[in-house]
Amino acid sequence: MSKDIFPDYRGNMEYFCLGCGKRFPTDELHYTCPDCGGVFLLEDLNFDELKKTSGLEWRRIFDKRAASKNTALRGIFRFYELMAPVLNEDDIVYLGEGNTPVVASSDSLNERTGLRTAYKNDGQNPSASFKDRGMACAFSYLKSLTRAKGWDEILTVCASTGDTSAAAALYASYVGGPIKSVVILPQGKVTPAQLSQPLGSGATVLEVPGVFDDCMKVVEHLADNYRVALLNSKNAWRILGQESYAFEIAQWYDWDLDGKCVFVPIGNAGNVTAIMAGFLKLHALGVIEKLPRIFGVQSHHADPVYRYYSVEDPAEREFSPVKVTPSVAQAAMIGNPVSFPRVRHFAEKFEAIGGRDAFQVVQVTEQQIMDSMILANRNGHIACTQGGECLAGAARAKELGLVSDEETCVLDSTAHHLKFVDFQQMYFDNSFPADYEVTPDTSLANRPELVLSAEEKDRLPAEEFAKTTAEMVVSKLGLSKK
Repeated sequence: MSKDIFPDYRGNMEYFCLGCGKRFPTDELHYTCPDCGGVFLLEDLNFDELKKTSGLEWRRIFDKRAASKNTALRGIFRFYELMAPVLNEDDIVYLGEGNTPVVASSDSLNERTGLRTAYKNDGQNPSASFKDRGMACAFSYLKSLTRAKGWDEILTVCASTGDTSAAAALYASYVGGPIKSVVILPQGKVTPAQLSQPLGSGATVLEVPGVFDDCMKVVEHLADNYRVALLNSKNAWRILGQESYAFEIAQWYDWDLDGKCVFVPIGNAGNVTAIMAGFLKLHALGVIEKLPRIFGVQSHHADPVYRYYSVEDPAEREFSPVKVTPSVAQAAMIGNPVSFPRVRHFAEKFEAIGGRDAFQVVQVTEQQIMDSMILANRNGHIACTQGGECLAGAARAKELGLVSDEETCVLDSTAHHLKFVDFQQMYFDNSFPADYEVTPDTSLANRPELVLSAEEKDRLPAEEFAKTTAEMVVSKLGLSKK
């Protein structure tokens, strides 16, 4: 197969309800089961046809497509057959998403943590977060559906703490035509940097008092009663797009995942769901011989999935939503993740193949999240607060004896560090509100130092300014002459 030729394989996809097991065709917008309210997965009924191609050949195909100049195959859809293989080439939306690097941590960070870590920098996606993966797939499907239905207008709507709204607004503005974007945000819970993105992309931005869960209730009501395209992780097409994260990690490590532990913040549980689903597909096709181990990470301010899996006996586990308190890992501040049934579904499959330690959940504190984000970035990374959560999770896993010195911990930096500079500044200024429970480590804090005041500058003759200021810099830095 030429690397630039669009695949001729087409799947036969259906929505599959994890609640009641019923199936529905994909020629309509569905988010939850109309019969029982359960969440959907999307399944390709022709998937077994792909097993006729060897795992070795699939590796060759995917590796060749990585160099393609065909925009429909350059991003996440180079794994076309594994994702949404019902889309035409002209319907695929590509804004440069995917292909984000895995950056091995510096020796200094590894020495400091006692871990062998690497960050997958998903903040290098177009809107600066991993949400672009899911939006590329969801909007490609919407583009296909609106063309097939002849719709002259469709409103996309999402609840968000920032990253989802930025991605949704960006892709909606690019596709244009009948597709319009509305985002609903929790008032005062989104950083200015994140708020600027949907506004800049021209979306209608509506604020609601409360937290993400409150916004989600509004969006769910709209999706249940009006013709809108919901773009939160209830949207199974979004989950498909996010599976590409797993495919890219496998490809980065030349399809050998032995000794790899993948740490993922749980949040609404869509990303960890997608990552497990993606690795299971690769394993089923023989593209990878061994599954990595997956670690979900949750803050003690929003930890319902951790609480569920902290019960040792699966028969005694019972899922209960929690009331969240403020978290620096804003995308993870969700007390009732809609994708939890998907997590349970795929975790059982993971454990059936890889054993009981194939999927685990660890809990970290807000203090550990912020310390870890600052530490990672002081050692050459561009980690967001969720990236800090992952490093904190890896450190906690090591403390509990869950990872060994020989294993590599692949950490998910879900968004670009620049989206979260407000939290960094609060850390440096020691200005966190008490309910965050964060006290800065002064050895990690960093603030600008004034060399001389404006008044001192004004008193200096102009011809002496440069020399005098330079000498003050020399004194501060302890420089030696050449």
